[in-house]
Amino acid sequence: MIFLFAVIGLILCSVHSYPTQGLFEKTDEYPGKTPEEGGFGASTLIEKANVNVGKNLSEPLVMFGDIAVPTGFQNADPCTAQGCLWRKASDGKVYIPFRISNQFSQRERAIIIQGLNSFAQSTCIRFTPCNGQRDFIDIQSLSGCYSYVGRRGSGQVVSLNRQGCVYHSVIQHELLHALGFDHEQTRSDRDQHVRILLENVIRGMEYNFRKIETINLGTPYDYNSVMHYGRFDFSWNGQPTIIPIPDPNVAIGTATQMSPTDILRVNRLYRCRSGASRRDRQPVQLNHFL
Repeated sequence: MIFLFAVIGLILCSVHSYPTQGLFEKTDEYPGKTPEEGGFGASTLIEKANVNVGKNLSEPLVMFGDIAVPTGFQNADPCTAQGCLWRKASDGKVYIPFRISNQFSQRERAIIIQGLNSFAQSTCIRFTPCNGQRDFIDIQSLSGCYSYVGRRGSGQVVSLNRQGCVYHSVIQHELLHALGFDHEQTRSDRDQHVRILLENVIRGMEYNFRKIETINLGTPYDYNSVMHYGRFDFSWNGQPTIIPIPDPNVAIGTATQMSPTDILRVNRLYRCRSGASRRDRQPVQLNHFL
């Protein structure tokens, strides 16, 4: 039976995937942050890219902007207290298998790999090429940018549409969802830090601003989080949908990479040990897993 699961997992990991050897080393040509971002934060890029999300009935139901919702609803999402974390290995690291679809170009794959590797620089998360594991991240170019929250089992899709999602900030944003994190402005204490202006929100999109009883891990509200919506996201009239308080001029939704607080939360949620060596932070080579 174990052998059968291994064979099935290997087949799932292999279908529509692309060899990742040679893409794990950081290069000057693919630094992970691209000029095409144009100064936009992750949430604005995601909103622009997700105009067609929901039109393909074969894809998951996507709500709250870019969160794929499993059948039946269920900062760390409350699910992290109920078993949707990725498992930690005996060496203290969290190895998360991934597969990248062959839909992506060489350049796009390199940017995605840089986003995956960025977690190894400051956390115990290690995204590793899928090699027969049952549960893995299945990175595809579907109708927009979206991910499930936390580990859901089997090959769970992280969609990075080639026409608007293959940016460093968006990749980190969607992977943080897959690790178990919700949007910053849905935090349980958000009303002390931002004011939501539902009158300016596109009708029918109000659910994107719902509040969750999140597990905040003893960290402060972070306007600089790569998980924070922008000031005008989902606006129908060009007026703000989110205003920071007490200072309305604070920048929000402009992060182009994980903030120090984003990183701290990953380390706290997964109880990462600090003080990793320089060698330990190096991108992992494919032949380490074969």
